[in-house]
Amino acid sequence: MEFIIAIVMGGVIGWLASIVMRTDAQQGIFLNIIVGCIGSILGRFLFGQFLGGGHLRGNAFDPMTLLTAFIGAVVLLAIVNLVRRGRVR
Repeated sequence: MEFIIAIVMGGVIGWLASIVMRTDAQQGIFLNIIVGCIGSILGRFLFGQFLGGGHLRGNAFDPMTLLTAFIGAVVLLAIVNLVRRGRVR
């Protein structure tokens, strides 16, 4: 059950990050899930010590976990945009 919740929350986080970074029209639900889940890992790695967020599989509804995952997904999309377009956007 935790895996399904992590996939759903990863999709929501990826979708919100793609709206913020204005890449929503370019990616579908599959890429939103991937961005959200990888962004959660990246956010926990980069900002976990400062914000105290856990990971989506264990603490999916914790506000700090959601914030950490969202920031990580935005950073991931910024890096992808920088590589693909030469600018963050």
